[in-house]
Amino acid sequence: MDVLGTGFLTGLSLIMAIGAQNAYVLRQGLARNHVLMVVLICSISDAALIAVGIGGFGAVIRSLPVLLVIIKWVGVAYLAWFAFKSFRQATKSEVLLPSQEAPKSAAAVAGAVVGFTFLNPHVYLDTVLFLGSIGAQFGEARWLFGIGAAVASVVWFSTIGFGARAASKLMSKPVFWRVLDVFIGVVMLAIAVSLAFTDLS
Repeated sequence: MDVLGTGFLTGLSLIMAIGAQNAYVLRQGLARNHVLMVVLICSISDAALIAVGIGGFGAVIRSLPVLLVIIKWVGVAYLAWFAFKSFRQATKSEVLLPSQEAPKSAAAVAGAVVGFTFLNPHVYLDTVLFLGSIGAQFGEARWLFGIGAAVASVVWFSTIGFGARAASKLMSKPVFWRVLDVFIGVVMLAIAVSLAFTDLS
């Protein structure tokens, strides 16, 4: 249980940091747009990456620095593009209401979630490399550590995805969406700039 709890707290501490993936999940939760699917994709993806790290693949990635460099610049471009879209959206005056918004297709939302998950090098650093390295220290109990970290992912994404509905009263105010879109744009742009100047080797 100690190992399971350690994995849970370690995973939660990493995933709670505001990032591109969290910001997108929050927005979909507020819009009530394919929330369950978004939560499932994020949770399953994290669990898979954690399992890969616990299984020892992190050492393989370290031996292929070119792969991380490629992922890095693709991620920078993707995040910068989404930041631009968020800033452009913030200039509009429409109010986003679940009852009035034309929901995005499941494929479009799933594609965006997958992009934010797998095109962000920090995801690999946190799950495959960092959690994998810590988990390896527990020997045969490393999979309990991994399960704890995976459960933390499910709890967190469920909280911000479904919990965002509690803020539905704010959704009737245009300024709320302008501030949210600007905030998301700033987060995306900040992560993109940070990645551009980060040495992943």
